[in-house]
Amino acid sequence: MNPHLLLASKSPRRRQLLGELGFPLDFVDIDVDEHLDHPVPAHEVAGQTALRKAEGYTGTLGEGDVLVTADTVVVHAGAVLGKPRDRAEALSMLQALSGDVHQVYTGVCLRTTRRRVCFTECTNVHFRTLTQQEMTYYVDRYRPFDKAGAYGIQEWIGMVGISRIEGCYYNVMGLPVARLYEELKTLLVD
Repeated sequence: MNPHLLLASKSPRRRQLLGELGFPLDFVDIDVDEHLDHPVPAHEVAGQTALRKAEGYTGTLGEGDVLVTADTVVVHAGAVLGKPRDRAEALSMLQALSGDVHQVYTGVCLRTTRRRVCFTECTNVHFRTLTQQEMTYYVDRYRPFDKAGAYGIQEWIGMVGISRIEGCYYNVMGLPVARLYEELKTLLVD
């Protein structure tokens, strides 16, 4: 198995994680409106968005190429928490997550010249109760405005604020690498 992966993502975390699998990797741009036209249950948003990205790729795929698209959302109390627009919204999101459990869903689509496989991975994340000082320190120092739910598990807040997870750690970073690897094996063998 030696696919040439084409990652359609600007996320530095996805680029790093996929690069560490060791396959030839290039990055491609996709200009897709990620807004879904119809109501979708919160747990389906990431998968639908990843599919939309895969369908929006207009480049040519060669033999052995695998287009990889992904989207990650944080869901708390049934509502999707996107990327915060500003400091106040980031602090509000962290306040909501503090002392509670939420879900991180990452939808992934793999597309070749012959097939398309899409899947969604879910991880439950348990936050301990955070102080206002901890949340303010994190937001002001790390500026998590490019992260769904206003946090990165691999950053300071993840180290001190997350008491446990149920599921894939890398999923919370934005790419469920082990599942992606298994799906790649299946995609390329069948």
